[in-house]
Amino acid sequence: MKNRNLRRIAPLVLAGVMVAGHTVAQDALETLAPLTVVGGGDEVFQLPGSGAYVSAEEFRSRGQTNLARIAAKVPSVFVRDEDGYGNFPNIALRGVDGTRSSKVTLMEDGILTSPSPYSAPAAYYSPKASRMSAIEFLKGSSQVKYGPHTTGGAVNFLSTPIPVDGEKNFFSRTTYGSDQTFFNQTWYGDTQTTEAGTFGYLLELHTMKSEGFRDIDGTSQNSGFDLIEPMLKLFFEPNTDLKQRFDFKFGYTDFDANESYGGITEGDLRVNPNRRYSSTQFDHHTSEHFRTYLKWIAEPSDALRIESAVYFNSFERNWDKLDGLRGAGLRTNVGEALLHAPSLAVLQGTGVGDIFTRDAFREHESYGWQNQANFRFDTGSVSHDLAVGLRLHYDRAGGTNQQIFYASSGLGGFGAAAPGAVGSAGLQEVFATATYFEDEIKIGALTLRPGIRFEHLDVENTTGAGVNTSGQEQLVMGGLGAMYDFDAENSLFGGIYRGASPANPAGYLAGTESEESLGIEIGYRHRKNALRTELVAFYTDYDNLIAPQFDVVGGLSPSRNAGAAETWGLESLVEYDLGQAAGASYGLPVYFSATYTQAEFKDINGLLANTAGLFSGAQSGSELPYLPQWKLAAGISYLTEKWGVNLDASFTTSTCGTGYNDDVRIDNLTGLPGNPSTVDGEIDALFLVDLTGHYQLNETFKLVGGIQNLFDTQEIVSRAPLGPRANAPRMIFAGVEATF
Repeated sequence: MKNRNLRRIAPLVLAGVMVAGHTVAQDALETLAPLTVVGGGDEVFQLPGSGAYVSAEEFRSRGQTNLARIAAKVPSVFVRDEDGYGNFPNIALRGVDGTRSSKVTLMEDGILTSPSPYSAPAAYYSPKASRMSAIEFLKGSSQVKYGPHTTGGAVNFLSTPIPVDGEKNFFSRTTYGSDQTFFNQTWYGDTQTTEAGTFGYLLELHTMKSEGFRDIDGTSQNSGFDLIEPMLKLFFEPNTDLKQRFDFKFGYTDFDANESYGGITEGDLRVNPNRRYSSTQFDHHTSEHFRTYLKWIAEPSDALRIESAVYFNSFERNWDKLDGLRGAGLRTNVGEALLHAPSLAVLQGTGVGDIFTRDAFREHESYGWQNQANFRFDTGSVSHDLAVGLRLHYDRAGGTNQQIFYASSGLGGFGAAAPGAVGSAGLQEVFATATYFEDEIKIGALTLRPGIRFEHLDVENTTGAGVNTSGQEQLVMGGLGAMYDFDAENSLFGGIYRGASPANPAGYLAGTESEESLGIEIGYRHRKNALRTELVAFYTDYDNLIAPQFDVVGGLSPSRNAGAAETWGLESLVEYDLGQAAGASYGLPVYFSATYTQAEFKDINGLLANTAGLFSGAQSGSELPYLPQWKLAAGISYLTEKWGVNLDASFTTSTCGTGYNDDVRIDNLTGLPGNPSTVDGEIDALFLVDLTGHYQLNETFKLVGGIQNLFDTQEIVSRAPLGPRANAPRMIFAGVEATF
């Protein structure tokens, strides 16, 4: 299938390159910027739908490198953290399942960045937020252009841009802190004008490492990670009659972590939230990611703009992780073993028995060609900006599994590794053709944005045993967004949108239907001088829910339907600069963010819910897991020309770890009590406070530092994949920024 799809794409890519060489008469050259999802903080107020834009200036000033902390302020964006550093974020928007961010379209610079967004969206990769210039969130009805997963919205990470004339050419930020955590981001770039045209470049190196805050029983091994990410960007705007630009990016990620699936008992966590059992000492994760694109942007006339890009992503990861137990009378599943005394003793190394890890190697690859043309025209007094898009995309996911056994001595140690046979995890492939049409229609103070998106998927699945099946799937998405400007300060917006999220090939070919959603929102925005406010009400109805799956031994697990759900809620954000309002020489910005969400299952499929990952045990009326009823954030900053300080707080109410919400675990298939597991249970309410600041030494150097989790609050933030784990403890950091 791979070679067949290469033959499909090659002539179309060649045609695009030929078009790029065509020139027409045009005015003097001006810099062309690539398209973005939101466009910037001010552009949020022009969206006929709900969205958010968080700039690096905002999260960098607070020393935030974890997406969970960055998104704490953003209404209706939920990020479940696992490792405390944001290396494995689980992103959910407005009630959609957040497991491995599989129901959200993840992009970097407008290009799909998930390793296999169609064939295996629940992969262990997310762009590292700390190297970005901004992060864009799109939650509402303006999602037509961004697929394939549109039930949960879109997140676009914007990498460091190439500096243009008049901007700083060099930036470096270095910090060091608790648990020997080191961070550095350094880049240098410039733009030069020559007779041939304007040329720009940027070289960046982003690194981060830590010894980790969790301690592994009976070992000196750290629980931390090492990350290195170089990037090269180039652009060229030739002096041709055609106003055009070529953009090239190459990025690389090398990630190495002593991270584990295994948690600890709730009782042990209350005593020492930073503990890991000795059975997790063999757990190790490595991954390597290559990403590149070549974009061509042109404006043949004031009425026409074209952006075309070819892209390639390659991702490999190997995770040797605790997967189960073996022995007479022992619980095989780790989540169940944590509640069974003899099995728990084996996990802690004080009981006799065997543990086994699973060395799970996965190989992902994706490439494609995406295009958008914008036609601007008027029909009488009505203006139009019609966007027409086409994307051809191929991705694949495959790999191998191997069990490795270790015998517990009962004295805290484990015997030599005894590897089992290597087995195939199978191969899943998808070739997707996506098209969309979206027209932004302005009629006086009213803006309408109707749109529709079609996706045709050729899917293929090869099992670990070599059995091959294939098929085709069609998706239809679309909706209408609207905004009415009462004046320059007040506007009303809303919309209705039909979203979809395709099943992976193994699931689809086994009969799983695509998840569907119908979302409605209405909101109000106000901005005047120092004040900005937004209030939104939303409702989303989900059908054919695709249950989140844990990795299973023997291959890539097929996705399955588990029923339906509905969510509704209110979200608001208020920002006000008291210093600006008073005409003071200092800034005193404050903000308050609030999200109220009700999310419940309905028409749950009881035959599947018992083996449906985080939906396990759900019944109609049960709460969706990891969606707190209240999410609140507030902050205040004091900013002068020389120094500044930020105080930020966030709070989430308690929620559930799975779809099971009752006191007695019931097997939905038999009606009898089921096996209890620590994956079930309450996720604690959490209140966190950060205190950060800076001091500007001179025009070039700035001292930075702060305390995150000021009161050292640690609670259960995740029970997945295999048992309770807590958030990061108090962390102190200090460092320096240099710009020139």
